[in-house]
Amino acid sequence: MSYDLSHFFNKDTKSMTNKRQIVGALAVCLAVVCGSWGLQAAAQTAPTGETKGSALKHTPQSAIGVVQGAQVALPASVSGAVFVGAYRDAPQLARTRVPVVVFLHGSSGLSLKAITEWQTWLAGIGVASIAPDSFALPDRLTYKSPISKAVYEQIHGLRASEIGLALDALQSAPWADTTRLVLAGTSEGAPSVARNGGAQFIGRMLFAWSCEDNYFVEQHRTALVPNQAVLNIISSVDPFFSSTNTWLGNAQAKGHCGEAFKSQAQTSVVLIPGAPHTLLNLPAAKHAVAGYVAAVLKP
Repeated sequence: MSYDLSHFFNKDTKSMTNKRQIVGALAVCLAVVCGSWGLQAAAQTAPTGETKGSALKHTPQSAIGVVQGAQVALPASVSGAVFVGAYRDAPQLARTRVPVVVFLHGSSGLSLKAITEWQTWLAGIGVASIAPDSFALPDRLTYKSPISKAVYEQIHGLRASEIGLALDALQSAPWADTTRLVLAGTSEGAPSVARNGGAQFIGRMLFAWSCEDNYFVEQHRTALVPNQAVLNIISSVDPFFSSTNTWLGNAQAKGHCGEAFKSQAQTSVVLIPGAPHTLLNLPAAKHAVAGYVAAVLKP
C-alpha cells in the first residue's frame, strides 16, 4: 500500500491555494498511515429515503442507448481538435489510437457538469474517456438515500453491466487503444468499479467511495488484481462514506479504500481535507489523476 504522492507534484504549480490543498491532502494521507484517523460513526436514526421509478435491468434497446448516448471526450491528436459529445457523434476516422478511461457516473447521471469538465480536462492531457449513460434505461430507479441494501445491490448490478457494454463498443472505436484502458467511477458508479477484477483494465480510479461495508452495500467485495495500479480519491469528510455520516452503518469505518487495498503496493489513497462529495475537478484531485495517468497510461 503506497501513500507516496510526491510524484503528483510538478514545478508548474503556481497557485498557493492549490499548493495548500495538495499538501493538505498529503498530510491527511500521512495521518492515515500513522493511525491517527480516529473518527467514529455516531449512532443515530437514519433519515427516511425514497425511490422513484422501478427499472433496474437494461433492455436490448436501453443497452444500445447506454453506449450511443455515452459522453465521449477525445484528445486533439485523434482528429485535430478536442471532441466532447455523444458516442454516436464521435469521429469515425482517427489519426491515432489513444488510451481510454471508462467512467461510471454517479446517481446524478451525465447531467452533472463536473463530469463534462473532467472529461474535457482528461482529453487535454491526451486521454480519451467514455461515460456510459445509465439513464438510457426508461423509468430507471432513482433514489434519495438511504434505501434498502437489496435495492442498492440491484443498482450496482445495473452499473456493472454498463462496463461490459462500454468495452464492447471500444473494440470497434477507431480512436481507442484497448491495450491501455483504465476503469473509473464516482459515487454510485464507484462500487461496481471497485468490484471489477477484469483483466481488460490496467488500472482503476475510485472517486468518492470508501471500499468498506456500510449502508450502500451488503458487502463491499472489492476486487484485488495483482500488480494493478489503483487510485482512490475521497473527501476526509465525505457526507455519505466518511464517519461524518451518522447513519453510515459502520462504526469502524476509516472513510477510504486503504484497508481494502492494504496488500496492494501499487495503490494510492488521497484524502482531500474538507472537500465536497463531488471532487473530480479540485486541484488536488487533478494533480493526483495527472500523476496516475502519466505513470499508468503514458499518453
